[in-house]
Amino acid sequence: MPITPAEASRSAREICLAAPIVPVLVVESVEHARPLAEALVAGGLPALEVTLRTPAALDVIAEMAKVKGGMVGAGTLLTPDDVKAAKAAGATFGVSPGATDVLLDACEAEGLPLLPGAASASEAMRLLERGYEMLKFFPAEAAGGAKFIGSLASPLPQISFCPTGGVSPKNANDYLSLANVICAGGSWVAPKDLVNKGAWDEIEALARDAAQLGR
Repeated sequence: MPITPAEASRSAREICLAAPIVPVLVVESVEHARPLAEALVAGGLPALEVTLRTPAALDVIAEMAKVKGGMVGAGTLLTPDDVKAAKAAGATFGVSPGATDVLLDACEAEGLPLLPGAASASEAMRLLERGYEMLKFFPAEAAGGAKFIGSLASPLPQISFCPTGGVSPKNANDYLSLANVICAGGSWVAPKDLVNKGAWDEIEALARDAAQLGR
């Protein structure tokens, strides 16, 4: 069912409010999907972004979508085909490093809430003009970091951000302490070595620590 930009933005905001950190996941094996999602959700991180960077990504989304309490999104959406495939796999939201009219049209038509990316005041203003008030800020560290995002709060008070790209346990609180940041995206909660050896308890512990950031 199609949604409006305002509806998409509200839904994205609700997802971002679920926890201070959204795990950004590159999962190569479908076998890891469900136990990984269960560990992250149990640790207090229910919103999960699965990047479409591996052949297994869509199947991973489908498996993670079965985990109770989780909200699985598809990252790096670039084309209408990406949007349709993600929605069909069971994604409940999408994430993009930037935004184009074609991509926004596709997400709205498919009823898939999108967290569109912006890295400048002009990009943020353009998305705000269309009706999007909850944005991804990417690449966060390379584009100016917490200091830059904080400087947008006064001229653009309507907009909230989820910074992603270079966010780590060392600097996450710099972002999360900002009035215009609701959550941040990070990959450290599911490091490849722990995923590959099935260290779900260790990943759950990392998630619990991340869930306390900014508090």
